[in-house]
Amino acid sequence: MGPIDRRLLARARSARRTLAADCALGLGSALLVLIQASLLATVLARAFHGATLGALRGQIALVALAFAARGLLAWSFEVVGRRGAAGVLSELRLALLRRRLAAQPAALDGAEAGELVAASVQGVDALEAYFARYLPQLVLACVVPVAVLAWVAPIDAESALVMLGTLPLVPLFMWLIGSYTAQRTRRSWRELHLLASHFLDLVRGLPTLRAFNRAGAQRAGLAASSERYRKATMGTLRVSFLSGSVLELAATLGVALVAVTIGVRLDEGGVALRTALVVLILAPELYLPLRRLGAEFHASADGLAVAERILDLLAAPPEAPGLAESPPAAGPPRDVGDGPWIALPPSPAAAAVRFECVSFAYPRRPGLVLDGLELELAPGETVALVGPSGAGKSTVAMLLLGLASPLRGRISVGGVDLARCDIRAWRAQLAWVPQHPTLVPGTIADNVLLGNPRAGAPQVARAARLAGAEELIEALPDGYATVVGEGGRTLSAGERRRVALARAFLRDAPLVVLDEPTADLDPDSAERVAEALERLCPERTVLLIAHRPELASRADRMVELGGSPATGPAPLVTA
Repeated sequence: MGPIDRRLLARARSARRTLAADCALGLGSALLVLIQASLLATVLARAFHGATLGALRGQIALVALAFAARGLLAWSFEVVGRRGAAGVLSELRLALLRRRLAAQPAALDGAEAGELVAASVQGVDALEAYFARYLPQLVLACVVPVAVLAWVAPIDAESALVMLGTLPLVPLFMWLIGSYTAQRTRRSWRELHLLASHFLDLVRGLPTLRAFNRAGAQRAGLAASSERYRKATMGTLRVSFLSGSVLELAATLGVALVAVTIGVRLDEGGVALRTALVVLILAPELYLPLRRLGAEFHASADGLAVAERILDLLAAPPEAPGLAESPPAAGPPRDVGDGPWIALPPSPAAAAVRFECVSFAYPRRPGLVLDGLELELAPGETVALVGPSGAGKSTVAMLLLGLASPLRGRISVGGVDLARCDIRAWRAQLAWVPQHPTLVPGTIADNVLLGNPRAGAPQVARAARLAGAEELIEALPDGYATVVGEGGRTLSAGERRRVALARAFLRDAPLVVLDEPTADLDPDSAERVAEALERLCPERTVLLIAHRPELASRADRMVELGGSPATGPAPLVTA
């Protein structure tokens, strides 16, 4: 990604007014630089020629006023830039959140959770320097040198030519060092991505590691990842500091050359004192915006490296093209593909759900996970899906939930292709209990209400009772007001499953998807969950993914998916 990227600037629509205000402030600052230099040169020249303090009082006041106005503009420049950056960063985070949750919730493109978290938090924060300081400074770097040259040329063309000849040295060094810095920052971002993913994997697997007494052995790997990130970051900072010295040297040489030539000509009487002073005062101002631009580029380089990945994630095509967005809420159906949208999908309570010759493959996994799957879920039927790990059981649930679309074949309800249905209306008819339920930060009641936010306290209590979670909740210190999730009380795997089942009861959906609800549970917890499932399943269509034969035996029908990741898919067997 270059210093100016059109894709990134297109995301800055909310900050266009503030960027325009920054441009106006930059123009004002450039004008004040010229006025300040001229006034200061006039005061010094008149004082040198014997003017009294009283005679210079008015001009000195103007110089002080110019200094104060320039300081005020500099402060406004910073404040306006940061305010615009805050709006852009918020918009970018929301765009990334909507894109990954709405169109690619299953993350089939290989984007790991650790990378997404690092990009949306630390990565987006790193872009503040780009929008708050680099882009405004770019305006000054374009305006101030042109204004200085235009001001100096009429009064001393020779000095203007010297300035014009030395000025390109600073951008040249900036480009050479910036190219190398971009490579180092991309490497630093890759190391941060690896560190975040490694740490997240360790946290997720901490119970297993502790069970096998291997938690301590992971310290070396985590320390190695941290050390690689530290070295990459320090290498980038080293280049940044060295670049500052190089830019200072180039600017100093330019100013020295201007000062030497103007000093020689002043000594020979070839230039007036006031003109020489104006040139000498403006010479540092000519290079200052470019030097600061180089420093701000290095400060924003980390953000630019992350922005490249964020924009790629935002520009990626949706994984489930027919399911990523809903049709219009009003108006006639619109054509998509070779058929129209259907406003509302049929209810699974009255229509069969069919997988018709469905095939599916993961982008980063060789071979097909599902190959020509034929499966029917009749209204009110409980179907247990069994098979070895890797056979595609959870993939079937993911396709049914609309988190991805089939590679070939279709999923239909009452003969209507789900790809032509309103996915939000379809998901409103589903209840899902995942293998590892998530508890959001909040109370027990808040987590149960995720199933139906409009429900009242009596409905929440009834759902908890049916899920077998009432006794558990009443034993907590604050009952339904007990805070769980991040920063709250920790619940066991079985307790989390019962809270998730309470959500499913509260949702009261005609189609329920259960992904191994008793996996990793002790026999007592598994029996409690199984009893709750027996209360949940009647009069509903249920897809039950199960490993335990005793749980699968409670279903009306059992479907076995054969095959393994090594041998590929095997024929479908129905019992």
